[in-house]
Amino acid sequence: MLRIDLAEVRVGPVETTGELAADDPLLGEVDPGMTLAAPVRVKGRISSAGEGKFYWRASLETVVRAECRRCLAAVEVPVSASLGVIFAHEGDVVEDAGCYVIPVRAKTLDLGRAVREEVLLALPRFVECRPDCRGLCPKCGANLNDGPCGCAPAGDPRWDALRALTQLERKGD
Repeated sequence: MLRIDLAEVRVGPVETTGELAADDPLLGEVDPGMTLAAPVRVKGRISSAGEGKFYWRASLETVVRAECRRCLAAVEVPVSASLGVIFAHEGDVVEDAGCYVIPVRAKTLDLGRAVREEVLLALPRFVECRPDCRGLCPKCGANLNDGPCGCAPAGDPRWDALRALTQLERKGD
């Protein structure tokens, strides 16, 4: 766990280095269809930012396992984020400023909840195995990255009238 003694921070900045296991219950289910494939590594520095307020500047790194949105291949994607977070006592919290509430009589500060939220925000919205992924054939389901599937190409029905005219011309020759 990433716990910081607030008395130390009041004296001066404290380096924060830690790791949360990929299966840590605090992280829970990351996102439907995504799992953490590596621990979340956190490195940062927390310092006092006034009476009852603390500023934490950190970076986090991990790896997420998911399926490619086009071909459903398993993909591992590195995830990293920089964060600047303010922790403050309940009366000092600034709305919509990325603040986390510290209980009034707290002696330690648990950074775990902030790490979890920042990991969730850093996750990619869509995962692709590669930028030019061709996906799956809509008829037979073959992976088109492995080559053509052998299905007849779908014709555009808007050209049917022209196709019929060219067939009439051939019959008339």
